[in-house]
Amino acid sequence: MMKIKPEVLAPAGDPECLEAALMFGADAVYLAKKSFGMRSAPDNFSHEDLISACRKAHALGRKIYLTCNTLPRNRELSDLKEFAADAEEAGVDAYIVSDIGVMSLLKEYTPDIAVHISTQAGVVNYASAREFYRMGAERVVLARELSLDEIKAIRDNTPPELEIETFVHGAMCVSFSGRCLLSQYLTGRDANRGECAQPCRWGYSLMEKTRSGEYFPIFEDDGGTYILNAKDLCMIEYLDELSAAGVSSFKIEGRAKSSYYVSVVTNAYRSAVDFLSENPQKMLPDWIRNEVYKVSHREYSTGFFYPDNPPSQNFNDGGYIRNYDVAGIVESCEDGFITIRQRNRFFRGDMLEALIPGREPFEIPMDEILDTSGEPVEAANKAYEIYKIKSSHTLPKGAILRLRKGE
Repeated sequence: MMKIKPEVLAPAGDPECLEAALMFGADAVYLAKKSFGMRSAPDNFSHEDLISACRKAHALGRKIYLTCNTLPRNRELSDLKEFAADAEEAGVDAYIVSDIGVMSLLKEYTPDIAVHISTQAGVVNYASAREFYRMGAERVVLARELSLDEIKAIRDNTPPELEIETFVHGAMCVSFSGRCLLSQYLTGRDANRGECAQPCRWGYSLMEKTRSGEYFPIFEDDGGTYILNAKDLCMIEYLDELSAAGVSSFKIEGRAKSSYYVSVVTNAYRSAVDFLSENPQKMLPDWIRNEVYKVSHREYSTGFFYPDNPPSQNFNDGGYIRNYDVAGIVESCEDGFITIRQRNRFFRGDMLEALIPGREPFEIPMDEILDTSGEPVEAANKAYEIYKIKSSHTLPKGAILRLRKGE
């Protein structure tokens, strides 16, 4: 039973993902500017984007958390003052910080902006959590390696005003809470500065030093082994237990993921939290649990939360399971037609599934498709082209139509 309704915290790697997170029910969104964020691959947010993001979120009563969780070197510290001034001007609600020096400078420059301690700081005990609170942190994002019992012990031994956040969904790093040197050693890209090349997802073999060029698989598989490739985390079925342990914010990983991923996973956890809050001690409906399987994902596990069921690696491959494609995004509905912007091709006679916020998905048959000139066509096969679909359903702008692969 959820005594206090936890926050659903969604990622955004660009403004499109921000829109998706807000539309599909995130209470708060975490994102990065062009610097000091742990994901450099996404487009991230310019200063103007950040101002717009805060304005949109605040108009809906939501929050924006700005990541500043890299480990900056001496030469970069002089840039923090401008970074903080921009954050204050934009109106961000909190920083996410891992370095105590950075924390002290941000508190000096912008004392009115809350500080959340990143999972990169590796908080695994209540002494560390209490000390960060004493230093001015309002929240700690706990290390991913903790069990539910350990989280409860931290909650029981820290001030109730200190908020506790944990990851509940997304990619897992083979290193301790993401503090990894493997990428830097192998590629020169520093994971602790947002540039991880994800070498933990690569296939590996052994080579005996006197037999140069002769590779031996670590176990019997012609492709070698993906010995470092962690399964993805998924706690959709255990949110009530996380809440009971004292977690006040459920964090979804994925600032490098697509807007479709953000939409679907945010919607699933939003729907789950709402359902469990209103229906204590009841099981989640199948449709909510099934949603997390309709995005691109690796095999799922429950991470380190349950010591009797520890996480394991996916030794077979480093790829993803992907069963659905986005057919199109709804632009408008009128006169018995749904107008969409196409993303992946579909055909007359296909059955698409509609996803709108907070509702069980439902099917819409593609009985009639019109192109931009209003002429009937057999296929919507031009990316980002506008098409009209005959339907009696009325869908909101931004709703998603998707097609199960193979259908």
